[in-house]
Amino acid sequence: MSSAIANWWRSQKFKAAMRSGNVGKVNKIFQEIQKSGASLSWTEKLFRDKQQSESVFQEANRELASLKKRFLELSQQPDERLNQKSDNFLLTPNPAFIDHINNVFKLINYDECTTQSTGIDHLIFDEFEAGLVEYLQEEFDKLPQHKVISQLKDSLEDLNNLKIGKDPDYNLNFTAYTYFMKYFLENTYSLYLAWFLIYKDGLLSTKINILDIAAGPATTAYSLALFFQNCSRFFDLPQSHISYYSLEKQDSFQYRGLQFWRKYIEQKLCHTNTYFRFVTNDIFTDSLQLNNLPRDFFEFIVISHCFFFDNDKRNQSNEVYKKIFAHTLKAQGYVLLIIQDKKLFMTFGIRQLEDKDQEKAIVSKFLTELDLDIIWYKHLTSTNSTISPHDFGKFANEKLAKQPKMTTLLKQYFGQKYDNCYTLDDYVILAKRKVND
Repeated sequence: MSSAIANWWRSQKFKAAMRSGNVGKVNKIFQEIQKSGASLSWTEKLFRDKQQSESVFQEANRELASLKKRFLELSQQPDERLNQKSDNFLLTPNPAFIDHINNVFKLINYDECTTQSTGIDHLIFDEFEAGLVEYLQEEFDKLPQHKVISQLKDSLEDLNNLKIGKDPDYNLNFTAYTYFMKYFLENTYSLYLAWFLIYKDGLLSTKINILDIAAGPATTAYSLALFFQNCSRFFDLPQSHISYYSLEKQDSFQYRGLQFWRKYIEQKLCHTNTYFRFVTNDIFTDSLQLNNLPRDFFEFIVISHCFFFDNDKRNQSNEVYKKIFAHTLKAQGYVLLIIQDKKLFMTFGIRQLEDKDQEKAIVSKFLTELDLDIIWYKHLTSTNSTISPHDFGKFANEKLAKQPKMTTLLKQYFGQKYDNCYTLDDYVILAKRKVND
């Protein structure tokens, strides 16, 4: 039998085995085709790519399980210093450092609740951006480029549901990578300024227990670590201990976040000890085992950008959040909420106006649904009321801090035509549990 006929015959057997669903037979015939050296058909290439992808993620899951076990063991090691009251370790606001942040971020307070930021601390964020891009490129180089581009575009379509008022699924293979490219730097930027506001009020401790709900790749932990890194340049920062508890339904977010943490943060920081606990759980569909969460333990509970357009999802999540607050937050603890400004108003079906009374009423209603009392809120924005959406592109190009290395990556894999900038459009809300009369 000629080689061409033999190859054709093997290809026909492969297709028949695929239709039959006999996995063992499919694998055996595919191995024969590969050994023959014949060019793969379109169907056979798809099968090969699927095998490679499954192999990568099986290895990732095994490593994630090992890392979870390691960090759980670390988080359970006794440390008497962590049992002291966090009030003993509150940082005294440093005027020189506060002036520095105001200057490099170009902060302008338009009123008590609105702050514009058009700058960035390049010494901290440029290096952080470069480290992230290097990590992503190393990951992408492990796979064929056409496969990377295809899967990135699929996950981007899911995340882009946010722009049309729909809730993404966040469950595709490359969703974590796409989040890193499109949203991670800006969300870290927003949370960094949130920690600065908390620090400026004298409420930030170097010994801190944080629960991060819908944590993604641990954006909250990254922002705080970078903030402490910057503090140490201006004053003698005591050795800090962060106990960080991640609740997140997508283990790929947790795995990729920890990968980058080990590659970048652990190599940079000498003042911060961070103890991780990762719990992979969809708290909105799985039965939430409150007894598995530490009682009256956390100084801060953070919910960043995990609020829903859908009314049923919002009501369900609010009930879960309230139970978690009541069970796990210390009596004098705080809840830090980050929500995009348009989503806050769209949640209640109200058009956003330049009306402070309306704004305060919306924030109050938002907190009432969560059984929280307000301490303060800030609308962090890159623009002001004189800049129209039509003029934003020109304004951003001229005034906002750029992401040059990430822009190169976005142009390569998404065909993006414009330069990425650090932009803000968030409400940062600090609250506490409502005191029942």
